[in-house]
Parts: sequence; C-alpha cells; structure tokens
Amino acid sequence: MVRPLLLFVLLWTLALLFLGSHVHATGASLACPDWPTCFGTMTPEMTGGVFWEHLHRLWAGALVIFFTIAAILIRRAHPERPVLFRLGLAGIGLLLVQSVLGGITVLLLLPDAVSTSHLALAFLFLALVTVLLVGTGRETDDYRGAGAARALVRRSGLVVSGLVFAQSVVGALVRHTDAGMACPDVPLCLGRVIPPLEHPSVRLHFLHRVLGVVVAAVALRYAWLVLARARAAFPRRVAAALAAAVVAQVVLGAVSVATRLDPPYVSLHTLLAAIALALSVAMAAHAWERAPGGPRREPPRRTRPRTAG
Repeated sequence: MVRPLLLFVLLWTLALLFLGSHVHATGASLACPDWPTCFGTMTPEMTGGVFWEHLHRLWAGALVIFFTIAAILIRRAHPERPVLFRLGLAGIGLLLVQSVLGGITVLLLLPDAVSTSHLALAFLFLALVTVLLVGTGRETDDYRGAGAARALVRRSGLVVSGLVFAQSVVGALVRHTDAGMACPDVPLCLGRVIPPLEHPSVRLHFLHRVLGVVVAAVALRYAWLVLARARAAFPRRVAAALAAAVVAQVVLGAVSVATRLDPPYVSLHTLLAAIALALSVAMAAHAWERAPGGPRREPPRRTRPRTAG
C-alpha cells in the first residue's frame, strides 16, 4: 500500500510542477491577487487565469494531504527503519514551507528570489519522494562488481542529481528574471558562439545553455555507466529513460527559444527537468546499500566453561 501511494504522490508532484510552470508561462501567477483565498473566497469563478492559478493551489493542497497519509503509512509499514519516517516528516516540512513561499510570492508580487526558491523547494521535495519510493523497495544486488560497482553508481548518481538540480535552479532564475529571450537565436547566442557578456540577462541565459550542455554530457555518460554495470531491469530502464529525457530536454530548450517561449513548450521543458532529476535520484538511491529489514539478531554471548573444583 505504501509504495503505490508514494508512486501516486510522485506523479502528482510532477503534475503540480507542470501546472506551476504553465501558470507562470501564461502570465496567470497573479490572477488571484490575494492568498490563501482567491478574490476573498476559496471557490472563485474558475475562468481564464484564475482557473490555472487556483487549480495550482488546490493541487498543492491535495499533495500535502496525500503525502501526510504516505508518511503515516511508512511509519507503520517500516518501524525497523525510522530514517524513512524522518524523511517523511522532512517532506511535510518542505511542503508547508513551500506553501508559505507560494503565498509570499503572490503577496509580494512575484519577487525573483522567492519565486526561484519556490521552484527549488519543489524539486527538493520531488527528490525526497523519489528516495522514499526507491528506499521502501527490496534490497537487491543488481550490479556487476558488487560493492564497488554500487558505490560508483551511487556517487556518480549524486553528482548527476546535483548538476540537474543546479541547472533547474538556474533555469528558474532565467524564467523569473525574464532572461528567456536574452539570446533570441539558437544554437548561437546573439549570432555568436560566445556572446558579449556585458548584460546580466545574457550572462544568465548563456550560463544556462553552457550548463545544459555539461549536464547532458555527464548524464549521458552516467546512463551508459549504469547500462554497463547493471544486471537487473530496473536500473537499466531508468538509465535509458534518463538518456532519452536529457536528449529531449536539450531539443525542447531549443524549441522553446525558437517559438519565443510558447507556454506548452516551456512547461514541458520544466516537466522534463523534473523527470530527469527524479530518474537520476532514483538510480543513486537504488544503488545505496540498505540494511536488511527486520530486527537485528544479537550475537551469542560467550560463556566461560565451568571447571570442576
């Protein structure tokens, strides 16, 4: 029961990220000028931008409920692994802070730093749910080379996850500082391989492109590493999905610029970044050596043999 619910929460979170991106891309972020109500009510007329903004809020509220239930079930299903429940409590805390940041974003009229932090916390929560989903599965030995291979996949997965997260935060800054069209051409930037970097928006946009190439190269190398070392179907499928997501993400980034930030493409660009993060975290978590479930057996105590006397 726990793992299906966690999978549902993971998919719900991805849908929430897509909704949030669509709200921003369509300019509906301030369609409800107040918070937590919308025009003074929790049931506004769901038309225009209000539909997307209020749906985003309702979806986020439902996520808090679903994940809280999941955390309670984790405690009951895995009492021998309290770290999982502590991660669940951390996730609830993240969601509450996330909700407050969402309100501040509206009340302060979309400050760049708060809006970017709002997305960064959403990605952190997605990573946490992914760890819980994988961590509640069975311990396996799916890698050639046993411990050494697992350690390599785990360390590399952490690096890739960190890079994908950093790239996503930079992408959020590009969006929220309106730097998305600072380089209106692709694959060049202002007609040059390395554009003039005097303007902050051009520097930020160009950084996002360069970091995107680096992340793509590292992620594809990591996917190849997992495919070469993994024996079981799960890590191999996740690695193949990561490679496909990274290639599609690069293409979609170019299409977003070419279409002058058309909302569907921009929203899918954010969704693919989230999927890439979840996949890289899943592979790193899968390679993490976990203590087997169940109570530990105490070693037998040595007793001195009695001597006749």
